[in-house]
Amino acid sequence: MWWTQQIVPQMDTLFDQHLQLRLWHLLHQQVSIPNPLLQYLFPNHSCYTHLIHTTNRVWAPLDFEGKVLRRREQEIKIVSDDCITNKDNDLLGAIHRSDEAIRSLGNSISRLRMELPGVQDLPEKVSDSNLQINKTVSEGTRRKKAFVVIGINTAFSSRRRRDSIRETWMPRGEKLIQLEKEKGIVVRFMIGHSVTSKSILDRAIDSEDSQHRDFLRLKHVEGYHELTAKTSTFFSTAYDNWDANFYVKVDDDVHVNLGMLASTLDRHQSKPRVYIGCMKSGPVLSQKNVKYHEPEYWKFGEEGNKYFWHATGQIYAISNELAAYISANQPILHKYANEDVSLGAWFIGLDVEHIDDRNMCCGTPPECEWKAETGNVCIASFDWSCSGICKSVERIKEVHKKCGENRAALWNRPTLKN
Repeated sequence: MWWTQQIVPQMDTLFDQHLQLRLWHLLHQQVSIPNPLLQYLFPNHSCYTHLIHTTNRVWAPLDFEGKVLRRREQEIKIVSDDCITNKDNDLLGAIHRSDEAIRSLGNSISRLRMELPGVQDLPEKVSDSNLQINKTVSEGTRRKKAFVVIGINTAFSSRRRRDSIRETWMPRGEKLIQLEKEKGIVVRFMIGHSVTSKSILDRAIDSEDSQHRDFLRLKHVEGYHELTAKTSTFFSTAYDNWDANFYVKVDDDVHVNLGMLASTLDRHQSKPRVYIGCMKSGPVLSQKNVKYHEPEYWKFGEEGNKYFWHATGQIYAISNELAAYISANQPILHKYANEDVSLGAWFIGLDVEHIDDRNMCCGTPPECEWKAETGNVCIASFDWSCSGICKSVERIKEVHKKCGENRAALWNRPTLKN
């Protein structure tokens, strides 16, 4: 029952003695009290058994605000002298004031429940990590203004990939700080933690970060099959720290032209909810032991069906309102096996504009090289066959040389207005 599961277990830490007296007062007024509550409050009272046997009142159902919907009025006979001592009027007055305060609190809770209808559907237990993640900015912390926050998804074993990016399209040191302060473009490698706290893997990242200062550490345990959770944690963490117009996720084996990315996002600033990337709708793979197998394939209808439109996972951008939505709802967002499908699923029921920009998925040379020569510089380049640049550590310098933008495209941008 509701009383025994939620109210009764909390009585020990509240106001047992005052409540006992208040209950006697209510019984004198012929108000129904649930038997489990009476039994809890008067476990050793000799009058409790007498009370139960002399009370024929039925505990009536409650409405949303806890008011009795109907009562069966029957006589109740309670011998007050056997069950309550003679308390002074001051104590009874204090009990009455406590009852009014409790009633006011109950009304406040009811209003909140009406304003948040989804709360009752949440699981009863939410892990501390989820609660921490779902917090917005802590009190006293001011979110920094930015134009775009770019998170480069990386792993413990990808040091060489990170170095290859630092040597090509990502500014380093003072230039990285200048890009953030002047242009509002924040670029960070995003990574969580290992299963074992303070392991050699974590210490290696700490050491690398002390050298480059270009990491965003997430409250997330690293693992390939946890990419969806990592992505949602990134957007939530980035939103909590930066008030940006856009948030971008990109893999660490993709070449990016930051100036072209920023210029493309400029065109969509006036739109409230945008989801930008190379949109696709691939087949739902029900067969086990194949890459990108979808364990929940049955949710997508008949065998052979395709997914809804969603951006390919190598790189995509979302606007501020969508990042806020992920941050606020992260504990209850469903996670499919594939990260890009999950993100598309989170937005499928929202009023979101899907923008298919093929410049975000150019091929490596010669494709991106030919486009650069014609003035149509690509935002991002990679090989579809490898879901990134094949052998990116060895080849990304070549891609950058042939497909990289002019330096002015990034540094001639307007200064960020705070």
